[in-house]
Amino acid sequence: MPYATTVNGARLYFEDSGGEDPVVVFSHGNLMDHDMWAPQVEALSSEFRCVTWDERLHGATEDDGRIYSYWDSADDLIGLLDALGAQRATLVGHSQGGFLSMRAALRAPERVNALVLVDTASVAWPPEALEQMRGMSEGLRVAGPEAVAPVLLGMLLGKPEIHDEWLARWKAQPRERLADAVTVLTGVDDITDRLGEITVPTFVVHGEADQPIPHALGAMLQSKIPGADELLTVPGAGHTPNLTHPGQVNPQLAQFLRRHA
Repeated sequence: MPYATTVNGARLYFEDSGGEDPVVVFSHGNLMDHDMWAPQVEALSSEFRCVTWDERLHGATEDDGRIYSYWDSADDLIGLLDALGAQRATLVGHSQGGFLSMRAALRAPERVNALVLVDTASVAWPPEALEQMRGMSEGLRVAGPEAVAPVLLGMLLGKPEIHDEWLARWKAQPRERLADAVTVLTGVDDITDRLGEITVPTFVVHGEADQPIPHALGAMLQSKIPGADELLTVPGAGHTPNLTHPGQVNPQLAQFLRRHA
C-alpha cells in the first residue's frame, strides 16, 4: 500500500493514477475517504495524474490520533506533494478538503497551480452548527455510526443507494476515531479576510440543496477569491455533488483543469 511516511509524523495513505504532470490532488470531506473521488479519477486519469489520499483520522492513514487543525492538514498536503516529487499541483477539495486546500494555497502559494472548491467555506461554524456537530461526535463515540447514520447520511450524501456502502466504511473504523474526526471539524477557523490572497484560478462547485454548508457560502467564495471566475451550482445536489451528481460535475471540472492545471 502506498504511504507518504515522513509527513508530520503521520503515514498518509494515497493512491496515484501515475503518469507525468499535470498533478491534481483530491482531498476528501469529513468522515469520507479517498474513494469519494472515484468518479473523478475514472473520468480524468487519462489526462491528468490524479492523486487521492486519506487525511488524518480517516481511512487507511496511520497517525497518532491527536486532534489537529486544518493548517496542520495543509502542511500534510504540502508534505504529500514533496513525497510525490510534485513541485506544483492543482488542489481539489471537498468540504474539509477545501478547508485544507485553501490553507495550503495560503501557506505555499508557489506550489499551487489552481484550486477547485467543492461545497466548502471560509467561515467558522455558527453556534447551532457547532452544537449539532458536538452531539454527532458524542453519538459516534458512545453508540457508534448506526446511531447517527439516518441523519448523517442524508445530510452528507442524500443518495440512498450509496448509503450502505459508506455506513460500512464507518463501521470499519473505531468509534473514537470517527468522533475525533468530527471534533476536528468543529475547530475550523475563519479565513474569510485572507481570501483576497488566493489569486490562482479557482473553480467553485456547490450543491444547490447543501444543508451542512449552504450554497450562499460557496457563492461568497466565488465573490471574494480574486481568481474565482466560475461557480457551478448543481441543481438538486446536496453536500457531495461530485459523488452523487458526477455527470453534472465532471465535464466542467475537466474543462477547468484543461485550461488551468
